[in-house]
Amino acid sequence: MIQKTYLKTKDYCKVKFTVTPENAETVEILGLNNDWENPAPMSKKKGGCFTYDAALPKNSQHEFRYLVNKTIWLNEPEADSEQPNSFGSSNSVITL
Repeated sequence: MIQKTYLKTKDYCKVKFTVTPENAETVEILGLNNDWENPAPMSKKKGGCFTYDAALPKNSQHEFRYLVNKTIWLNEPEADSEQPNSFGSSNSVITL
């Protein structure tokens, strides 16, 4: 799930990412601000969901994916769109 909160007086948007993968011990989000080298760890909550809060520039687009247990790539089903990647799969896309 993606929750966007636009702030009238700021040039960024608060974005909350929430995902609940089965049998997950860790979940990271990669690709925000085109950063695929530094995974952002998501916080595990009660009930098994993981969340991550980001401040992303308004009028921007970001490709991203979730990495579960360091081995399984997942896309966000509620993303604004998907973009094919060079690995034969696709990345989730969020548009602000």
